[in-house]
Amino acid sequence: MKKTLCISALLFAAIVAYGQSNHYLTKEEAPHDTVFMGPPPAFGSLLFEQDFHMYQFGKTIRPTERGKQAVKDANTSTNNILEVFSEAFGMELSKENTPEIYKLINTMKEDAGSYATRCTKNFYKRTRPYALYNEPTAVPEAEEGLRNNGSYVSGHSAIGTSVAMVLATINPERQDQLFKRGLDFGESRWIVGFHHYSDVKAGQMVGALVLPALLNNDAFMEQLAKAKKEFKRLSKK
Repeated sequence: MKKTLCISALLFAAIVAYGQSNHYLTKEEAPHDTVFMGPPPAFGSLLFEQDFHMYQFGKTIRPTERGKQAVKDANTSTNNILEVFSEAFGMELSKENTPEIYKLINTMKEDAGSYATRCTKNFYKRTRPYALYNEPTAVPEAEEGLRNNGSYVSGHSAIGTSVAMVLATINPERQDQLFKRGLDFGESRWIVGFHHYSDVKAGQMVGALVLPALLNNDAFMEQLAKAKKEFKRLSKK
């Protein structure tokens, strides 16, 4: 049953994964999160209480500048990801300015956000906090589409961490800034109300485990070399 649910989720993800179907990894090559991830916090546990209090805290952050950033982080299009990571990278990242980096991120991001997280999402089917508490989020237009999509683990958080790690392999001098931005990208999810705090932490861990698989993929390594060459050329200007 578990295997059937996982395969069904991955087939669905391959078709509509946030509007993006490119991958370097196959579903077999991606980390299988149901193997190493335990269940989400149980109702009534101390960890669930932490999730509840972080959800309440997140609502107080929404009116702030950090809250505005969290709303922008909800968009996982490649264009938006490159835009929000540009400051941490120390260079404008875009399809026009850095086409090779764009291609790299465009193809790998759903290896983390979809292939590495879909099985656990589908297996546990954890209710998202805004649905559990029947309250609005900071991104209302996305609520209906994600209401029945499992909350644990956070695909956004996995994307943020994995993208930060890939960008840090291109520009290691900015690795600390990139890692922070990647973690912030995930933290935005409990602020806007789409994920429990523990979903985010789990997603960040899963995202960090995607890079080793990518480093064993020839197509990824070929494109990574092009991205590094592009960065080196642009850095000299």
